[in-house]
Amino acid sequence: MGIKTYNPYTPSRRQMTGSDFSEITKKTPEKSLLVSKSSQAGRNNQGKITVRHRGGGVKRKYRVVDFKRRKDGIQATVLGIEYDPNRSANIALICYEDGEKAYILAPQGLTDGMKVMNGPEAEVRVGNCLPLAQIPVGTQIHNIELYPGKGGQLVRSAGNSAQLMAKEGKYATLRLPSGEMRMVPIECRASIGVVGNGDHNLINIGKAGRKRYMGIRPTVRGSVMNPNDHPHGGGEGKTGIGRPGPCTPWGKPALGLKTRKKNKHSNKLIVRRRDGKGIK
Repeated sequence: MGIKTYNPYTPSRRQMTGSDFSEITKKTPEKSLLVSKSSQAGRNNQGKITVRHRGGGVKRKYRVVDFKRRKDGIQATVLGIEYDPNRSANIALICYEDGEKAYILAPQGLTDGMKVMNGPEAEVRVGNCLPLAQIPVGTQIHNIELYPGKGGQLVRSAGNSAQLMAKEGKYATLRLPSGEMRMVPIECRASIGVVGNGDHNLINIGKAGRKRYMGIRPTVRGSVMNPNDHPHGGGEGKTGIGRPGPCTPWGKPALGLKTRKKNKHSNKLIVRRRDGKGIK
């Protein structure tokens, strides 16, 4: 999908870019696969703000995407590629031979009229979903399960893909987009190909209002606050934070502090971390 620019009739329009939606072939969503989506605005079930800088945003409905791909042995035809406001990737509407419709993540190269299939007997072709045991080493994959039957959890955003590096015993080794090398049970499923809409990361938001459409409220830097509002605040003019490292408004370390538990059970499945180091 390409990137379009705008005539600079305002300062914000000069920098703004957007998607030209050239991959989109279907304008309206499938009503049977829509559900209502309420806005939480960063609040928990007590109404307390647990995630700051959330709120507002345009009204949208959730598209029910099939991440499990468990309807085996039945061919499905791609009816159209659609925009999904809830994710960076586009989605494809497919219709199985028995008439059931579903949404899947749209990989690069998937177009209207193509056939896709799930299960161990499916071909290794873009859009098909197979167990890792049936996928050749070196293949680009996405929508990868971490636990058999749970549905794809890894590599689902626009332009991303993982590579199947090796298969040994009960585990397959993957190279994830972050550079991490990780083992996954070999009976887990993955879809073939690279997630579409790869130009998504080139879009320039251009103006503050466009962030508000997304439900993201303004973020004020701590260094421009007063000392009673933030640990970084205070001082005459532009000054440093006055601490060994950055912290949250409540004095907790931030920006770079490792929060992964040292004894997390899945540590043994990580062969190499994304920083190039092994697990200690």
